[in-house]
Amino acid sequence: MDPENNESGVCGCCGPLRPRYKRLVDNIFPEDPKDGLSKSDMEKLTFYAVSAPEKLDRIGAYLAERLSRDVVRHRYGYVVIAMEALDQLLMACHSQSIKPFVESFLHMVAKLLESREPDLQVLGTNSFVKFANIEEDTPSYHRRYDFFVSQFSAMCHSTHEDTETRTRIRVAGIKGLQGVVRKTVNDELQAIIWEPQHMDKLIPSMLFNMQDSEDLDRAGHPSTPSVAGQDGEENPAALAESCFRELLGRAAYGNMNNAVRPVLVHLDNHNLWDPNEFAVSCFRIIMYSIQAQHSHHVIQQVLNHLDTHNKNTPRVRAGIVQVLLETVAIAAKGSVGPTVLEVFNTLLKHLRMSVDFELGESSRRNSNISVSSGRGKESEERIVQNAIIQTIGFFGGNLPDYQRAEVMMFIMGKVPVYGTPCHTLDTVKIGHQGTKRIQTMLLSSLIMVTSGFKSKSMAAALPPPFLDPLFSISLMEDSELRQLVLEILHNIIDRHDNRAKLRGIRIIPNVAALKIKREKISKQDVAFMKKHGQQLYRHIYLGSKEEDNVHKNFELLFTTLAILTIELANEEVVIDLIRLAIALQDMALANEENMPMFIRCGIMALVAAYLNFLSQMIANPPFCQHISKVIELRNLDAPYLLPEHIFRDKCPIPESLDKEDRLLYFQTADMTECLAGPGYNAERLSIPYVPQVTDRLTRRKSFVDTISLQVDIMSNSLPDKSQLAEEITFETLKKAIDTTGLEEQEREKRRQVMEKFQKAPFEEIAAHCESKANMLHDRLAQIFELTIRPPPSPSGVVSISAGHTQHQSVPVYEMKFPDLCVY
Repeated sequence: MDPENNESGVCGCCGPLRPRYKRLVDNIFPEDPKDGLSKSDMEKLTFYAVSAPEKLDRIGAYLAERLSRDVVRHRYGYVVIAMEALDQLLMACHSQSIKPFVESFLHMVAKLLESREPDLQVLGTNSFVKFANIEEDTPSYHRRYDFFVSQFSAMCHSTHEDTETRTRIRVAGIKGLQGVVRKTVNDELQAIIWEPQHMDKLIPSMLFNMQDSEDLDRAGHPSTPSVAGQDGEENPAALAESCFRELLGRAAYGNMNNAVRPVLVHLDNHNLWDPNEFAVSCFRIIMYSIQAQHSHHVIQQVLNHLDTHNKNTPRVRAGIVQVLLETVAIAAKGSVGPTVLEVFNTLLKHLRMSVDFELGESSRRNSNISVSSGRGKESEERIVQNAIIQTIGFFGGNLPDYQRAEVMMFIMGKVPVYGTPCHTLDTVKIGHQGTKRIQTMLLSSLIMVTSGFKSKSMAAALPPPFLDPLFSISLMEDSELRQLVLEILHNIIDRHDNRAKLRGIRIIPNVAALKIKREKISKQDVAFMKKHGQQLYRHIYLGSKEEDNVHKNFELLFTTLAILTIELANEEVVIDLIRLAIALQDMALANEENMPMFIRCGIMALVAAYLNFLSQMIANPPFCQHISKVIELRNLDAPYLLPEHIFRDKCPIPESLDKEDRLLYFQTADMTECLAGPGYNAERLSIPYVPQVTDRLTRRKSFVDTISLQVDIMSNSLPDKSQLAEEITFETLKKAIDTTGLEEQEREKRRQVMEKFQKAPFEEIAAHCESKANMLHDRLAQIFELTIRPPPSPSGVVSISAGHTQHQSVPVYEMKFPDLCVY
């Protein structure tokens, strides 16, 4: 009988009759544990285990039994020897029989981790890390690591009194977690590690150590000697970051949410959104560690988290938005999936909420509430709003051009415009101040989005759904909004980056020295100017005469005219721009709207600066000579008509402009003569430029003009009673029967209507429809008034006067009856 197979029947005290594997195991333990593991006896045990792998499970079980006994008896020297033997057996044996041995090994590691001795915990962790680095031939169907995740996470949060010991335990815990990650993430059968109950322990343990290091650095505490003398691997923060990166790098598509959610929860629990330096660094690590195609998962998680904190303090919301900025900044160049418009939609929603909060605080502050606290809350909301604008602009500015165009349309659709339907922002509730605030912020974000935008065709970059509301805003009575609109136009139209060379409204002595880049205008851009040129000119004309214009407004108007000349001007457009300049000059001279003298002189300076630039761009010597002559005379006699003087501080402004001194102004006849010849249709200069002011948003006049126009139409359209009684003759009957002329008139009328709806500006069509609707409502009101009013009766009409009821009788002969009732 083999004594090894009948070990239960053998007396334990008879050494020679004990199983061989037990004798070999006993031999590796010296009498004095200080002597360490017996190498020769260890080699015999290893050789026996390799030769008889079926004995591995028994060897492991016996070693585990001895180790447990030694742990209880505090004989830690023998514990170290047992673990060293286990490690060597584990590294030497690679067979299917190693599975039962691993169970004994993990049981012994668990025993060490459960002890309260730091040395044993570190010893067990080191053994587990060695085991984690072994690649097993076959997967394990039943092994679970729940205990190790919990125990290693607890070690990561060690609060041992001794700093050096605490650091050792935390480092061991992080290494243990790293071992669990390496052992499980590549094993499809161990996908359970990604479940929330495990991620809620793994992630916060790593973040806690990363955060603890940052807190020490922020507080200015010097590192302890034990930590300072350690290398990067023994630094808990560096090791935790490395493990965090490794975990995120191994995260698959379906595990991203479970990996990111604990990060957000940890930041909430530890109040790390304000200040948010640690939160920003965490998400930088996340975005650079995960696979690029998973970026939109992270962005979506942060957006959802922002929604859950929509009523939190402004600084917390600003911190989350700034984290979102970091994530989209990294993801914008890569794949952001379907979340592009979702990002903007969520941000715009929170922008509106922030404005509501700010206005609410402002109204409460006006109701005798603490002024200091109200102002502080208002300024904090501005932090949120600026963070949102920066995020919108940065994200949009880093998108490809085709996506950027969609984003531009999306943002413009959110801008509240008076007179046009706005389904996303209720301007009634937030009032004029809130609407203006949102307009300013959205236009500022549009400036950032359009910065660097290069479109081959202006028609694609400025489609009517974008251009019409943009120009409507340019007619607002607010100089800041008009400035933002012009800057957006500059970003889109200036495709060769010439703006920097044109900065500042001035008389440029030598335009050629600026080395302006330009290309020949394309057919698509020629068509664009034919369709929308008059719209551009009209808004420049109307924007120039606004009474609240300042120096910057005139600078931007000059740049707009110059960029139009560079990018979109052919011979026909040049003539139109000269006509526009002459019309601006005539408007300032005539002063029919009683503009301030500064505005009139500013318009004159704008015309001078632009015509000087245009004359050198078209390189026409007689034209240049005429412009230069007028500018020289102004320098001598009227310097306030030049930009270098009128926009200077404390410039003397005249009381009136001398219309009779023709030499100080640019003359249409002289310019027509200079441009006569091939190339330019100079005769068109004699046709005065008259803007078609049909915009519903043109203030001070448009509504009054529209009403008066409707009244005129209605009064003229009502037929005279004398004309109704027309004498019926043979000729009138003949005309009634002959319908040829009527058909031609009807066809011509239909053609005019179609042409009007195809070519007329949106504002003109809308105003026309509005006038028809108003006329219809007036007629209906008249009809209802006639039908609802009770007919007169001989018994009298009841009227109430001074609280008393009075009856007024109506004589029968004064009553008017319908014709059918009279016989």
